[in-house]
Amino acid sequence: MTTSPLEEADTLSAQEATEFSPAQFVRWFREVAPYVHAFRGKTFVVAFGGELVQANALNNLIEDLSLLSALGIKLVLVHGSRPQVNEQLRLKGFQQQFGRGREPMDPDALECAKEAAGEIRLDIEAAFSQGLPNTPMSHAQIRVISGNFVTARPTGIIDGVDYRHTGQVRKIDVEALKFAIERGSIVLLSPLGFSPTGEAFNLAMEELATSVATSLRAEKLIFLTQGQGVIDADGNVNTELARLDADALLAAGGLDEDTAFYLQYASKAVKRGVTRAHLVPFNTDGVVLLEIFTHDGVGTMVVEDTLDDLRPATIDDVGAILQLIEPLEEDGTLVKRGRAVIERDVENFTVLEHDGVIYGCATLHAFAEDQMAEMGCLIVHPEWQGTGEGEILLRHMESRARGHGAKRLFVLTTRTSHWFIKRGFVQGGVADLPKEKQAHYNRSRNSLIFIKRL
Repeated sequence: MTTSPLEEADTLSAQEATEFSPAQFVRWFREVAPYVHAFRGKTFVVAFGGELVQANALNNLIEDLSLLSALGIKLVLVHGSRPQVNEQLRLKGFQQQFGRGREPMDPDALECAKEAAGEIRLDIEAAFSQGLPNTPMSHAQIRVISGNFVTARPTGIIDGVDYRHTGQVRKIDVEALKFAIERGSIVLLSPLGFSPTGEAFNLAMEELATSVATSLRAEKLIFLTQGQGVIDADGNVNTELARLDADALLAAGGLDEDTAFYLQYASKAVKRGVTRAHLVPFNTDGVVLLEIFTHDGVGTMVVEDTLDDLRPATIDDVGAILQLIEPLEEDGTLVKRGRAVIERDVENFTVLEHDGVIYGCATLHAFAEDQMAEMGCLIVHPEWQGTGEGEILLRHMESRARGHGAKRLFVLTTRTSHWFIKRGFVQGGVADLPKEKQAHYNRSRNSLIFIKRL
């Protein structure tokens, strides 16, 4: 067996997307297809504050959300309005300004909150109503529904302070929400709720979005924030966090205020049953599409456990393995096997899976008498090369080989000798192979032999 090259892929950045050749466009479109299939019919709750509206990012977001709707994704939008409420208060001569924390709201401030929410709601509905030719909204014909889906209760008196018209979510009308979204409408929720007595209460957008996402058991809760997400020690965005790791970061402190604020709600949502919660920067054009339809996304995703998964292959994975292998068989990197051989040997394969998409594989064959094992078909999809997945597969296969009692791991390759040399393999000869392998060595391919002591 030979192994595939693990070199950097010739892929386009988002900035270069407008320069797609036809072949590149077709390749990209095919690569996002698994995500389209996976998310069709799923429910996403998308939440954003009034800061996004202030930054004039609303129209671009609406265009992207309309595309998600066209792809069969069910959407509930939750908007905030803090900066708009504060502006209303300032214009009317009131001194009070609202921050992120829960604060008392008097009747005058409540009126400002109603005005701000109403203005933003109308702007969003107008944006979804666009339909000019030669624009992303052409032929969209999206219905937006707002209503009294949220029952609120007063926060009450805490430590002697009466919070008056500041409220909390009491109940979400799940059946009414499902009725609307399952018929193709987008539900739009403002940060206001109503009590059974007819009173209105101001709600925190983040709490409302989390409550809606958990009540609907949403596939995703997406917060569009001013920050970039969780930044690691090297200054890079941590694209995926297990919930327990997110909680540990929150407990340790050190996160910036914006990130910590949203991360606590993301963690809470995942703990309560939301599959994935995301923090993404609204100042990046197309951020929702990039987060959903690219492997690592552009923000931070919180999950109950990490999604990258090394697991034994099953017969259901044969098609995906063939898709990884066939291009390398065509260019001569790998020996042609065919479906029948893969099906026969599928129990020897390990696959690397992310979010339901198989993007890497490797196979292992043990030679017990010689205390050796052969690794083959080490493949990482070109779109996801260069970020350590090859190393992950290699370490896993080394561990499997040790489990079989192997003292040495060998590979046969025609293209990637330097990659293996850098990882501790040394060149050997045919005589160094197990006797059984020597008998089947294909001398016409003249594959190089590399061996690593385990």
